[in-house]
Amino acid sequence: MSEKSPYNLNLDTARQVIRAEAEALINLANCLDNSFEEAIQLILATVGRIVITGMGKSGHIAKKIAATLASTGTPSFFVHPAELLHGDFGMLKPEDIIIAISNSGKTAEIINILIPIKRRGLKLIAITSDKKSALAEHSDIVLDINVKEEACPLNLAPTTSTTTTLALGDALAVVLMERRQFTKEDFATFHPGGDLGRKLIKVADLMRKDENAIPKVFENTNYKNILEEISLKGLGLTCVLNEKNKLIGIITDGDLRRSQLKFQSEVYTCQAKDIMNNKPQIISVKSLASEALFRMESKRISDLIIVSDEYYPIGIIDLKDLLKAGIY
Repeated sequence: MSEKSPYNLNLDTARQVIRAEAEALINLANCLDNSFEEAIQLILATVGRIVITGMGKSGHIAKKIAATLASTGTPSFFVHPAELLHGDFGMLKPEDIIIAISNSGKTAEIINILIPIKRRGLKLIAITSDKKSALAEHSDIVLDINVKEEACPLNLAPTTSTTTTLALGDALAVVLMERRQFTKEDFATFHPGGDLGRKLIKVADLMRKDENAIPKVFENTNYKNILEEISLKGLGLTCVLNEKNKLIGIITDGDLRRSQLKFQSEVYTCQAKDIMNNKPQIISVKSLASEALFRMESKRISDLIIVSDEYYPIGIIDLKDLLKAGIY
């Protein structure tokens, strides 16, 4: 039997690491207990912030957890444990909650901040694998990640422990999102920049809503005045309203051309109701801008009319507005 190639040995090791970490995650899910619910209740009850600390690789994971919590409705930030001992305790408020991360529960920099935390009366949640460690003993709540050994063959490099800690942090964030009824609208507020923010921009944020910007004529408006309104507003269209100012149709440049072919020399005697399209493309002010773009592309149009629940035109959104905002 031939020996395995280095390529196959590499794959075997990689698969072993991934399986070990996957098994640890399943074990973590099965071992969650009332301590998790106690942590959720404590966080929900506070009017303060969640301050997360950790040393080394645990510190990197702590930063990610803090960022995830902050972006999903739970005010949170990371503080380096050594910096806490050199002035950063001044950043904390009495109502804040500290989450300290240490797989062993014996990290020196974490141990050194335990007494000052208790002295200030701050609540402490530990994330550790040793429920008998000094960190656990000084904590109000202990979240056990239950890692017996790392995926590292030397059982030294934080691998499995950082993976399970990260997953536990995500679990906290998602449960808190649900309990706070955090919505897409909230998410958009916290993520105004980047691709996520653009996907959650609403029509209301981009529409032209100035009364003078919305092209409008009434159903009995004559042909000459229709041309003037369309030319003045520069969108290549106009809304058509009834006597109650409600939207009943739309006239575009294309409708004008078709009306000339249909009515020929009589076109100048036509009124708006004679040439309008009585099925204008509309969209709700509450809709996402991405939905507006999809509608425009599917209908091969460049503008949508935004109407109120009573069918009054309250805005116009143009394809150029969407492209300028980076909606795609």
